[in-house]
Amino acid sequence: MITHTSTPNAQGRSLRVRISAVVSALALTTSALVVLTSPQVTANTFAVPAAPVIKKAYLAPNGVRVVFDKVTASPAVNAYVLSTGPGSCAITLPANTSGVVTLPIITGQTTATVSIRAVNAYGFSAAGTWSKTFTATELAGVTSTSWQAVQLLQLSDLHGAIEGTSANAGTALLTTAFAAERAKNPATFTISAGDNIGAAPPISSQFEELPTIESMNLMKFDVSGFGNHEHDRNIAHVQKVIGASDFQWVASNYSTLEPLKSGAKAAKTYHVIDRGGVKVGFVAGNTEDTKEQIFPGNLTFGGKDLVISPDATGINSAIKAAKAEGADFVVAILHQGWQENRDGEAKGRLIDLAKQIKGAAVVFGGHSHQTYSSALAGNNFINGPLIAMTRNAGQEYNRVNVCLDGSRRVRGAMVDVVTRANIATLTPNADGAALVKKYKDQLNAKLDVKIGQVNGIFPQGGTPQVQRAGEAALGNFTTDAMRKKYGTDFAYINGGGIRDKFPAATYVPADKTYNRPGTDKVPPYDVTLGDALAVYPFGNTVGVSVVTGENLWKALENGVSNWPGDGRFPQISGFKFTFDTSKAVGSRVQSVTKLDGTAIAKDAKEYTIAVPDFMIYGGDGYVGVFTPSKAKLRGLLVDVFIEAVQEASAGGKVIQIPALDGRITKVNP
Repeated sequence: MITHTSTPNAQGRSLRVRISAVVSALALTTSALVVLTSPQVTANTFAVPAAPVIKKAYLAPNGVRVVFDKVTASPAVNAYVLSTGPGSCAITLPANTSGVVTLPIITGQTTATVSIRAVNAYGFSAAGTWSKTFTATELAGVTSTSWQAVQLLQLSDLHGAIEGTSANAGTALLTTAFAAERAKNPATFTISAGDNIGAAPPISSQFEELPTIESMNLMKFDVSGFGNHEHDRNIAHVQKVIGASDFQWVASNYSTLEPLKSGAKAAKTYHVIDRGGVKVGFVAGNTEDTKEQIFPGNLTFGGKDLVISPDATGINSAIKAAKAEGADFVVAILHQGWQENRDGEAKGRLIDLAKQIKGAAVVFGGHSHQTYSSALAGNNFINGPLIAMTRNAGQEYNRVNVCLDGSRRVRGAMVDVVTRANIATLTPNADGAALVKKYKDQLNAKLDVKIGQVNGIFPQGGTPQVQRAGEAALGNFTTDAMRKKYGTDFAYINGGGIRDKFPAATYVPADKTYNRPGTDKVPPYDVTLGDALAVYPFGNTVGVSVVTGENLWKALENGVSNWPGDGRFPQISGFKFTFDTSKAVGSRVQSVTKLDGTAIAKDAKEYTIAVPDFMIYGGDGYVGVFTPSKAKLRGLLVDVFIEAVQEASAGGKVIQIPALDGRITKVNP
């Protein structure tokens, strides 16, 4: 048992990318524990806590007695999480603990290495550890308990990245890693927080995303929530995906689940799994922004729209239902993200919703493609939930240890982030490799076609992601190409439409004669059709329309409203703007000018603009600003990009990554 002074408790209209005339003409070890990744700190006066210091740890008749110094932090410490290593239960203590605790030894545990982490809103501290590891011989004199450690493996925003690269684990490696994790603990559950498909490289998008679902089946996922990109195609496609899935889809904040079924398979508001002597309930919530982030009509079925609630009412009802069915504890899966740590607070819809959820022991997030973990403050009787999310595309996954005592109360939870590098020495699963090869072989002839050379890697991603937080080279190159091709005053795309670096990290040409980025490679790098389709996978069409000065300001305000990390952030050509994120939403844009510095007023003067159809028709919150009634649809965005690459590479020239020219400027720190 534990003894201490407190008692804790328990885009695009279709992702079938058409290859247009332009295209056709071209004819762990898993035993390695990883220190928790702390989220980015953006204020000098605030930080994650310092690692607590263990003053003493020694064996007692009923466990390991630990004495530690509490730490002071800003934001304030919410809790302390202690562990005695592999095979143990993670124990969470409230912030007002005395600093003295007896950690239990679990039946079958063979060693004990004590570690402790403090956690606040900004994240977990580094681990403080005791120098001595207690051996099996020493532990033989300690009375063990029947407490149980439950293991949760979670990732999010896979986005069809099933082909392993130096950055992404891919199907074959993840299949091996997950199998090795399960071998250690029969009470293991594998979970996705959505966006498994959509915005995917060609190996998934060109085959209706079914290779990704086959991969998830092979990896033995148990449950997935929906993300906005699950709805990038129409309801009929969602039904096809559900029918192909061996895992359970869950949505607790939809107005109806009636159309989300295929034969005997159907989405549920909650799901309870009984495995390894424990019953775990799963509920899920998708982002309410889905309607803005997909093509109009993709949530429509039988003349009615699926409505996604912005609050936790449906999620909390589902939690109660799961517990009524016998769940020992409940996991909430949210397709909502952490955005940043600022002014002593963690920011983002993931945090907002986690505070509304009642009765979940763990809250998983996604959507914003960041690594984040923390725990909300609880009290002397109930621990606040652990919160965790990972980066996208299979770069990493979370391994969470949830501890149940003999009364089936949750006594603690700890998270370790397992990265691609931590599992690099594992042998990739042969069936997973064969699955990827089957689809890869079908793509080679079509997409392994060289279209040019670049003098480096056009960046994408980062923390915060460059294309969703400020001026980005890929955004400049693309919008300049759009404006030139269609002769418009301005061009404008959403940063979230840029899905990969260039050359792409998620596309690996079969032709090994191409010079590609790598440890022993230097520029110029060869780029292919596959790279282009990995960068722009949605199949969006560029439209030419008009925008008034007033609506351009409105569009930009919408674009910076969720800074940083939201896909609506603008990438532009033909004008400049400045913004200040310290200002209230709706008043962040400070200036908008032409390239020569002439101010663009908030008036009725019209300018021509090239913009993806997704945005013309209201995607990402751009409702009505790009004058849909006057829009004329032209070529595919990916084709405009390919044509620009070809033109810039003509005559053997090497494309130079464009220097950032100040067209987008954030004026506050």
